[in-house]
Amino acid sequence: MTIHSYHAKLITGEEKALADFVGQVVLIVNTASKCGFTPQYKELQTLYEKYHQQGFVILAFPCDQFRNQEFTEHDQIAEFCQVNYRVSFPLFQKVDVKGKHAHPLFQYLTENTSGFLTKTIKWNFTKFLVNQKGHVIKRYGPPTKPSEIEKDIVALLKD
Repeated sequence: MTIHSYHAKLITGEEKALADFVGQVVLIVNTASKCGFTPQYKELQTLYEKYHQQGFVILAFPCDQFRNQEFTEHDQIAEFCQVNYRVSFPLFQKVDVKGKHAHPLFQYLTENTSGFLTKTIKWNFTKFLVNQKGHVIKRYGPPTKPSEIEKDIVALLKD
């Protein structure tokens, strides 16, 4: 199994096969619009613009499991991300990232990486770096700024 085995709905409602990202370095992030880490969207967008043409993509999955820090409606999420951060990377519909209703992609991601002391995602803006073949390479905690991941992204892009 790899991330390419999964599907998810884009914020627009369109079903998206993650197999569409074969051959790309992928950073998967569970996001929230009203979180203390939300300003990370700015650095994420910067990384995306800098490396997208080289085969890098960010997939953002809004989540409302951590103190209800996400908008209720998908159009609110999309508007917030566009207006405040000019997000142009793929944004997906809200998902659960932990618990019995966790999206299968996040079940896979957490089963194949460990966080600090546990495999469970503990907060918004947990990040998973995935190689071109769809294998999870590394997991980063919420406080890790996207700019701190840049060297790992560049190393994978050179592979």
